[in-house]
Amino acid sequence: MGQRTALVAVTSVQLAAQVVGHVVALRRRRHFDVPFLTGSPEHLVRDWLWFGTAYSAPPYLLALEVWALGRLLRGPDERARRVLRWLGTGLTSGYLSERCSRVRVRPGGLDPVETPVVVAGWGGAAALAVLAGR
Repeated sequence: MGQRTALVAVTSVQLAAQVVGHVVALRRRRHFDVPFLTGSPEHLVRDWLWFGTAYSAPPYLLALEVWALGRLLRGPDERARRVLRWLGTGLTSGYLSERCSRVRVRPGGLDPVETPVVVAGWGGAAALAVLAGR
């Protein structure tokens, strides 16, 4: 598998995890909660527009990821690769700072729905950062 093909595959999985994470966060009222700022369940959709949810990034970051994926599907693209490296690094630290994500990967906090979403999203973000950095 070529590097571009692997990057397209990982980006697709990461985007799917973001979409599923958004749906799960909306249904379970999981607002963002990072050390310096916290959202509220009452304003979940409004907060998602600017800060994301507990399990998904804000739409402007997802749009960048979709844009980069589209460019990579057409052929090798250095700018798309750099954008994905930047997004992967940022999303990896975002998952790390999100309280709900940290809880879901601890032994006592495993959830049959939320844990796989967090693992796929976080792992996909880390893989983006690594693959796009080559």
